Amino acid sequence: MNTTQGTKPPPSATTSASASLLKPPIPPPGLRTPSNRKTIYDRNLNRTRTAELSRASFAYLFSEMVTYAQKRVTGIQDLERRLNEQGYPLGVRLLPLLLYRAPPRTATRPTRILPLLQFITTTLWKHLFGRPADALERSSANEDEYMISDNEPLVNMYVSVPKEMNQLNCAAYVAGVIEGVCDAGAMTAAVSAHNGGTEMWPGKTVFLIRFEGGVVEREGILEGRGVTG
Repeated sequence: MNTTQGTKPPPSATTSASASLLKPPIPPPGLRTPSNRKTIYDRNLNRTRTAELSRASFAYLFSEMVTYAQKRVTGIQDLERRLNEQGYPLGVRLLPLLLYRAPPRTATRPTRILPLLQFITTTLWKHLFGRPADALERSSANEDEYMISDNEPLVNMYVSVPKEMNQLNCAAYVAGVIEGVCDAGAMTAAVSAHNGGTEMWPGKTVFLIRFEGGVVEREGILEGRGVTG
């Protein structure tokens, strides 16, 4: 006679089977959601307006960005182009964000070149680096060219450039940010970073901003109409 029919499983087997049924399902891999179900997109835009990032954290993050951009480049110009492309999206987003955070009396989108550049050298520079830029100049040779000077760019303070790459200027990333702000303000421009070191300021960088012809033409029309903003 078969004695296995009708026999009950041992208590330990029943307990383990019940425990396996009570285990929560393993979430699929992907973006993690906090326990409160809120993400960075739910955060108030004014919440972190006074927050600061430590220089050590910034130096580490930026060095990783430079290392990433350095992969599979053909030369210094190619590396600077990649750094510029990394900074561009940040500039596009910073213009509307900073205007949103500005007081109502000054939260006006610039419509002319000089007010836009003054916004970049003051509001944008203070937001990124905690101080205004050192100089803003207009080229005496070309009416479509402007120059912003920074005597000690923060992005270059923790970068050690090899001798064979002494022409490299990692502030090309900041040039991309400036270019993004100009494009977001409907004033298309090409921005590049150049070494302009002096005896007093060996790490000085000059950002050359070259606006498109249509922007300069519109500037003349607005000036003729008396538009100042």
